[in-house]
Amino acid sequence: MRKLRLTVQYDGTDYAGFQIQPNAATIQGELEQTLADLLGHPVRVQAASRTDAGVHALGQVVAFETDNPIPAENLAKALDDKLPVAISAVAAHEVAGDFDPQRDARRKLYCYQILNRTVSSPFLGRYAWHVSKCLDDGAICEAGSVLLGRHDFAAFCASGSSVRSTVRTIYRLNICREGDMFRIYVEADGFLYKMARIMVGTLVEVGWGRMAPDVVGEILASGDRRQAGPTAPGCGLWLVEVSYD
Repeated sequence: MRKLRLTVQYDGTDYAGFQIQPNAATIQGELEQTLADLLGHPVRVQAASRTDAGVHALGQVVAFETDNPIPAENLAKALDDKLPVAISAVAAHEVAGDFDPQRDARRKLYCYQILNRTVSSPFLGRYAWHVSKCLDDGAICEAGSVLLGRHDFAAFCASGSSVRSTVRTIYRLNICREGDMFRIYVEADGFLYKMARIMVGTLVEVGWGRMAPDVVGEILASGDRRQAGPTAPGCGLWLVEVSYD
């Protein structure tokens, strides 16, 4: 039995997230069905990140086992030809049998896009959160710097999580504005349930002036989700890259 690693890109707009669910279209469901048709046997994929409904990916990593002898270099193209237009298989590699895309990941990089202008866009609405009120870049940068480093991020974790520890390390949090597009890049050793979106929602509250930058440190120390800002919409979040040793 071989184990293969795939790098996958997708537009998550019309899917109920990555993880397979009954009576709902999911990225995992599409991948497993298409792989089964291609390889001639049932397939179960493991993913680096179980992205939420509406969330997109440029560098999702999945792994699966097969006894089909198809060369790894041919698999991505064959799979890409059969997948729905919203999902693309970018690359495939054979890996060790004990490779686990979630457990073995060392860093994950997300980008959150905000269209910051008065009017919305028919072209960007699927891929960015439209925020009409002008955001204060400086205040957001000041607040974001508080989140850098190793902390207990319980205040930025949605209910429903079963993780044993809410401690995570954020290695970088960069703010970039290009015209009307505002991007927040966050790289960490892992993310709690909806953590990135709650962080963005909180930073936008700061950018609006509804919350002072130094309050973010108090929220972090409190461990209380109720003190943080709202959860930003899934449409603006992108899984950019998953890094391994």
